[in-house]
Amino acid sequence: MPNPTLVLASTSPYRRELLQRLSIPFEVGAPDIDETPLPGEGPADTALRLAQAKAMALAESYPGALIIGSDQVATLDNLQIGKPGTHERAVAQLQQMRGRSVIFHTALALYDSRSGTSQVKDVQTEVRFRDIDDAFIETYLHKEQPYNCAGSAKSEGLGIVLIESMQGSDPNALIGLPLIELINMLQNVGFRIL
Repeated sequence: MPNPTLVLASTSPYRRELLQRLSIPFEVGAPDIDETPLPGEGPADTALRLAQAKAMALAESYPGALIIGSDQVATLDNLQIGKPGTHERAVAQLQQMRGRSVIFHTALALYDSRSGTSQVKDVQTEVRFRDIDDAFIETYLHKEQPYNCAGSAKSEGLGIVLIESMQGSDPNALIGLPLIELINMLQNVGFRIL
């Protein structure tokens, strides 16, 4: 029996590149959801809710498909650190994080539109940032311009120079799509990867 259609509910080029590593065919759809955290919602809860909402947002457009949703929330002192959007906010984020540990919650959801069931998981990565000075921050930001990345650092690029250490179960999670957990979820529904 052939695999069902696999859909990545994301416009992120980083997630697309990660999924391509598995060498399995997939389609890409753009979920249209509000990513604002709910009042009193914890970081892991926000990431899990948004990952599932992204996957389910495409269910009508892709009946009979397996739909992947993912979202990432960075936290410092239990406060959410979002995508900076601007240079000034990126500077402030990196100044606040230098010499400290940040937890990245990368939530993954696999929605099976055949059965209406979901698998969801929060894959956490603890990142310790180097104690860098303001000139280093400015140089990094001008070279990388990571204004659309939670925490203002792209570990898959030049942002690795900001990182002192990482602890987590999947290095891909920090980039935006936990492939190890995705493989587990796909196998749970009988999707053949090889």
